[in-house]
Amino acid sequence: MPVAVGLKGGSEMDFQVVVLAGGTSKNLVPLVSEEVPKALLPVANRPVLSYVLDLLEQSNLKDLIVVVEGEDAAVRVGGWISSAYVDRLHVEVAAVSEDVGTAGALRAIGHHLTAHDILVVSGDLVCDIPPGAVAAAHRRHDAAVTAMLCSAPISGPLESGSTGAKDKAKKPARINIVGLDPTKQFLLFIAAGAELEKDIRVQKSILRAAGQMEMHADLMDAHLYAFKRSVLQEVLSRKESFESLKRDVLPYLVRSQLRSELSLDRGQAEENGNGKIASFDKKAMLSQLLANASSPSFHELCAVGPDGLESVPRKVHKCCVYIANKSKYCARLNSIQAFNDINRDVIGEANHLSGYSFSSHNNIIHPSAVLGSKTTVGPQCMLGEGSQMGDKCSVKRSVLGRHCRIGSNVKVVNSVIMNYVTIGDGCSIQGSVVCSNVQLQDRVVLKDCQVGAGFVVSAGSEHKGESLAKKDKFQTP
Repeated sequence: MPVAVGLKGGSEMDFQVVVLAGGTSKNLVPLVSEEVPKALLPVANRPVLSYVLDLLEQSNLKDLIVVVEGEDAAVRVGGWISSAYVDRLHVEVAAVSEDVGTAGALRAIGHHLTAHDILVVSGDLVCDIPPGAVAAAHRRHDAAVTAMLCSAPISGPLESGSTGAKDKAKKPARINIVGLDPTKQFLLFIAAGAELEKDIRVQKSILRAAGQMEMHADLMDAHLYAFKRSVLQEVLSRKESFESLKRDVLPYLVRSQLRSELSLDRGQAEENGNGKIASFDKKAMLSQLLANASSPSFHELCAVGPDGLESVPRKVHKCCVYIANKSKYCARLNSIQAFNDINRDVIGEANHLSGYSFSSHNNIIHPSAVLGSKTTVGPQCMLGEGSQMGDKCSVKRSVLGRHCRIGSNVKVVNSVIMNYVTIGDGCSIQGSVVCSNVQLQDRVVLKDCQVGAGFVVSAGSEHKGESLAKKDKFQTP
């Protein structure tokens, strides 16, 4: 389903939009379940997928393919989209196998991709950066791929699903090393945490030879890409082992971009066994290439023959970037810590993304919610429809869902309480996530915990850094 993207100046571009909505991510257990796939996890009492769909709608991108891992999850996500976006978006929901990866998901729906260019957006992205700007940069450079980069947070989400108390403090995001040309338009090198650790020698040799390549460790891959369809499908077809766009496809395109410009001929443009570039003077030629990176001829290949003579120049693929302004908000809900952070941000510093009107007290209390005597709901808090709170309760920097029943003398700080939760008298909840239909009996104390859907926490119990949930197929033994 190609869609015409209108741009300033009146030009139009033929793009197809694919939203990769995931399924039941292990990193988010016990928040996700068969009933609540990742795409429907609440951010300020709205499914996280709604933030991407609204962003695309605002950019007039209304014909979408939403890819969901697992048949059951696809049915649930499709049902919600049909209800929430009726007469607003035209969405085709495609189910793919679980744990297939982002590259595998695109490979599975390859027969649906027909447009010249494909815009791929992660369904867990919460941001205010218009995807049309990425599409415009991609078409302007006639790139093979254009990746959106944004400022890495000072402290970011955990990579793992660990729920131990010592892991709950916010940690620096795993470092990404990005090499750009001086104009900051072309992507010359990219490597992420684990790859840097195991391949550090390669990184140092490139840095020594880089010339005018600028190395950045303060940018993160936002998982919003524009691909030239023919290039994407060729890579997915030839590299059947590739599972991830970020870890496999993008680095491969960046490497082959440089390699093809350095190779002796087309036959020598393949990687050798240890992944090094096949050319007669790799370091010297790489230095020359990168020193001229910003010149108009950066991506014009002059294949050098065995005798050192240049052959007829031919054009090669370009890997480009769109770097978002630092004032923009951009985060991915890819861990439990990120879930907490984004919920807090969307009712705090990034409240323009929530879609809600805030009161004079800088909070959101639904008109149907009931507050007991001497109960306070502080700024940067949210209390959902039909929820009731007893006397002398205190809520700070937290999101409380719909139709909750909360007793007296309850304290909730830096937490997310989902829908239909019952909380007994005298409970204290700090830095925790309580999923829907949970019952906390009287005087329960939770600190840095996650409580899975439908779980009952016994009266008077205290828990710190624990994951409390019913056992199901997503739970590890």
